[in-house]
Amino acid sequence: MSFVDLFHSLAEATKSSRKVELIAEYLASAPESDLGWAVHLLRGGKGERIVSTREVREWAAEFAAIPLWLFEESYHVVGDLAETTALVVLEPERIRASSYSSPSLKGWIDLLRALKNASPETRKSAIHEVWSQLANRECLVFNKLITGGLRIGVSSGLVCKALSLVVGRDGKEIAHRLIRLRDPDSFRLDLLRSESLFASTTMTPYPFFLAHPIDGGVAALGSPVDWIAEWKWDGIRAQIVCRGGDVAVWSRGEELITESFPEFQMLTTQLSQGLVLDGELVAWGEDSPAPFGSLQKRLNRRRVTPKLVNDTPVAFIAYDLLELNGLDLRQTALAERRALLSECLDGATTLGQLLKLSPVIDFATWEELEAQRAGARNLQAEGIMIKRSSSAYGVGRCRGDWWKWKVDPFSVDGVLMYAQKGHGRRADLYTDYTFGVWSDGELVPFAKAYSGLTDAELRQVDAFIKAHTKEKFGPVRTVEPRLVFEIAFEGIQPSKRHRSGVAVRFPRITRWRRDKPVSEADTLDQLLGLLPF
Repeated sequence: MSFVDLFHSLAEATKSSRKVELIAEYLASAPESDLGWAVHLLRGGKGERIVSTREVREWAAEFAAIPLWLFEESYHVVGDLAETTALVVLEPERIRASSYSSPSLKGWIDLLRALKNASPETRKSAIHEVWSQLANRECLVFNKLITGGLRIGVSSGLVCKALSLVVGRDGKEIAHRLIRLRDPDSFRLDLLRSESLFASTTMTPYPFFLAHPIDGGVAALGSPVDWIAEWKWDGIRAQIVCRGGDVAVWSRGEELITESFPEFQMLTTQLSQGLVLDGELVAWGEDSPAPFGSLQKRLNRRRVTPKLVNDTPVAFIAYDLLELNGLDLRQTALAERRALLSECLDGATTLGQLLKLSPVIDFATWEELEAQRAGARNLQAEGIMIKRSSSAYGVGRCRGDWWKWKVDPFSVDGVLMYAQKGHGRRADLYTDYTFGVWSDGELVPFAKAYSGLTDAELRQVDAFIKAHTKEKFGPVRTVEPRLVFEIAFEGIQPSKRHRSGVAVRFPRITRWRRDKPVSEADTLDQLLGLLPF
């Protein structure tokens, strides 16, 4: 089975068990040079992206000798850039071709690497040459590599299960070892089996344990005495690894972010070695966490100046201890891990705000906890985490032991102002909307949303938009202000980039307010009143 065959087989498979079987079958027989890249891509990693989406669209239109607007219209209907490109650049006889010998995955990666620093004309010529040789099945996979990830419904957990079948080790152990084997070019199955390789000191984190949202009410969890509650902080999940006189900071996405937060280097002299902390990395105000928008100033920075560190301080709020003195504590009960964590941090006396213990919330009944949850935003928290005191530290999102109980979202009633057509199966419907609130008799846009309506409601709104369009600006229509919708969002912060003066996080439609006239939609002052300061 080639990687191309695997891709298409996975896209057609509907059961997770079948996907695991297919991946295991491929890994057991694939060329060694392809294995690392296959595992990397299947787990959500990116290929060697050497072209922008704009270049892909322009080069594909040129290759097919069609105007760019026609490609854009095709893309709008298909909804996937890689698939659109494959359909456009292939001639009918090559679409039907079935005898093509699939190329090596590593061969494709090497080709793209060789072109990385080439001129645009050289890269375009090389991509055109590849397109001229590939049949339909291969062209789609190649286009996925140059435009981004595969996105075929395969999780990292499924890949770990498949690898466990191939190498004969537990899937959780596989997940941990894969963090060490991060280089796709160096990956080998015998290294994954190796005992000596993993006996040495490394700076790799443990796979993260994730919580499920509360979906049946907290009363279903039983007696409160069996649970520990703490705040769900509004930052980024991270692990701090201290081993061998060094320190590393890892995000939940297994990205090494130490360079973005150089102040954590001081932990090497303050904390025991052979220690791994799990917690939340937040921006820090005078005496409490700052809004998430402040933390964004520090994320993905290639160069962090002393001024930036001073102007935007951060803190790590630790809530779990995964390793102490080189001993893996993940199977120890949470209550015991928390006690050890408290002892560790008590010994670090000169850290200031940099490293803090996440406080446990005192409660005797679920009603008391719910009352405290209502004040989460006053602490710059998103809600409450509820964890079984006897729980081990698992891998991935395992139901039963860790739950997140977020505060209710913000919501305002906004007026539909602008609309744009969707993609894929929604390509013929106006489904992407911009909403506004009133300010001095005018509507001011504040959020874009495209989810939350039923298919029937989408068709009704689409009919309204087509019948009540005021102006057209390319793909965007200005709509007569007659429809009111309730818009929910998770957070709000000041923004000089937006006309409203604010930016909202994760906006979505929660209700069509047919009962409310446009004149009674919310105002900009009401929206600004939701700001945390």
